[in-house]
Amino acid sequence: MPTPPEDRELSPYTGWTRAHWERTADRLLLAVRPHASPRGGRIDLPGPRPSWSGPRSDGLEGFARTFLLAALRVAGARGEDPHGHLDRYAAGLAAGTLAPGADGDPDAWPTTTGTRQAVVESASVALGLRLTRPWLWDRLDDRTRQRAADWLLPALAPSPVDNNWWLFGLTVAGFLRDAGIETDRAAATADRSLARIEDWYLGDGWYSDGDNRAFDHYNSWALHLYPVLHAHLAGDRELLDRYGPRLRAHLADHAHLFDTSGAPVPYGRSLVYRFAAAAAPWLGALTGHTPLTPGTTRRLASGSLRYFLDRGATDGRGLLTLGWHGPHPPLVQAYSGPASPYWASKGFLGLLLPPDHPVWTAPEEPLPAERADTVRPLGPTGLLVQTTAADGLVRLHNHGSNHVAAGGPGGDDPGYARFAYATRTGPTGAPDPADNHFALLRPDGTATDRGPAAPLPGGPDRAVSAHTPLPGVRVVSATLARGRAELRAHLVLGAPEGTPVRQTGWAVPDAPGAPASQLHPVHGYGPEVTALPTGATLQGPAPTRTPAVHGATRGPAALFVALASLTGETAPAPAAALAEVEVAEGPELRVRWGDGAVTRLTLPGTAGPTTPSPGPA
Repeated sequence: MPTPPEDRELSPYTGWTRAHWERTADRLLLAVRPHASPRGGRIDLPGPRPSWSGPRSDGLEGFARTFLLAALRVAGARGEDPHGHLDRYAAGLAAGTLAPGADGDPDAWPTTTGTRQAVVESASVALGLRLTRPWLWDRLDDRTRQRAADWLLPALAPSPVDNNWWLFGLTVAGFLRDAGIETDRAAATADRSLARIEDWYLGDGWYSDGDNRAFDHYNSWALHLYPVLHAHLAGDRELLDRYGPRLRAHLADHAHLFDTSGAPVPYGRSLVYRFAAAAAPWLGALTGHTPLTPGTTRRLASGSLRYFLDRGATDGRGLLTLGWHGPHPPLVQAYSGPASPYWASKGFLGLLLPPDHPVWTAPEEPLPAERADTVRPLGPTGLLVQTTAADGLVRLHNHGSNHVAAGGPGGDDPGYARFAYATRTGPTGAPDPADNHFALLRPDGTATDRGPAAPLPGGPDRAVSAHTPLPGVRVVSATLARGRAELRAHLVLGAPEGTPVRQTGWAVPDAPGAPASQLHPVHGYGPEVTALPTGATLQGPAPTRTPAVHGATRGPAALFVALASLTGETAPAPAAALAEVEVAEGPELRVRWGDGAVTRLTLPGTAGPTTPSPGPA
């Protein structure tokens, strides 16, 4: 399959056109064909281990998620299917639903009542059927349609998981209503599902993913995607008027999370879905609910797809791997199986836009990270994004995005508990020291977890939070950002006198071309900056190094302040030159940045006056 020529006039940043997207979709689909079961009911991809749902569920996942890709490819071509993708999936649908749950049948799907993960996959099956209805569903025989409907119908029940999973029932309901099957029941499911996620909409384009403070890429590839796409496919103007403006508001933030390289910020869970992060920008263009120009939308999406493909996201067989660039086992959740990465199929949503749409014909335009330095709080999330145009690098400071499992028996979740994430570093993983972490050190030298962080009032250039690393100890933390500079301040309340503390910075590889990680002690720490040896991250192999500064508490309220920087600039000025910091009672910090601007920060939550700790001025 020949590679289309790059078009650097139309696409000066990526060179890619619609033809590259179509070719990539076909290559991904052709690569999974050798792994189909005898009649195509399952696609059993090779992998290091099955998911916790087992091999049969994993085989369904392989079918469902690649079927979604095939549906987007063929629906975007208005039914043209030169590689015969839909014929194979039609046969697989018939085989998989012939005897669901049957032992010994290599094609049989699990039931949605017996295997919880099958509810997730039912949404991809239903959406694929909805998108390709004239070319697949309407051509099936009545018995196959009935068996498929019987398999889908239990997904209309209340969600077994109280988070974005409610939207899988919505998606199944949307197809069944279109097909005239159990329409009243489907309508009730849609209403119930949308009512549940309404409880989690916190404004400014952001949902929490359930009754917790999990703000991550699920906002873009699930919580906005399913309601808005459902409204669009149903032609439901009332729903689109409700959910479309939310998507527009979200995209105003989301677009800042992409590096000039095309990389989205890796934070949260399910990062093996990779370029699925481009689904929401495509959806904004599809529905007209976007603040992005067509050229910026394509630049973002093509840049993201190229970023991963150019860095080894597929193996020698052309299969998407469980990782970020290549395979990276620490990134993989227990629920992820060999086919899980194919939810990246959502990133191909732009193929639904016709070839003459401006999103395909307008010249590419730069990303927000390429246009100007930005410091931007992301709505109610406690997240603060910081970008620099000189290197196109994106950093995300976390003062309130948690996951329900954070701080549990397994300790901090590296995807949520770090104070900062970036498009070109980390995070480190156990047993290595945590990067971008502030910890109290126990007598045996082990560091405390952060656990869930409660956001506190911040501002346009800052984010503030509090957490409890030990019983009776509270830490109030703040990040101020300007340009590439970060001021990290922590007020430790109630710790025993002389408790050792440690602040770590950005983990970077010992390799040419790596970004420069800087950390400078300002107040409360000793003068020495150590380089902790750390291992592989999702960005690449070991070794890496993580800078650290150390101090000890004095008094009931001890203040610790450091300057940090991560930059792709060559020969950057040291972090000490980025700002001058004065500490006064309160505690109040007066920060004069390198460009002359002055910022003040007062840390809340003191229990009496702050005892100044010794350290560099």
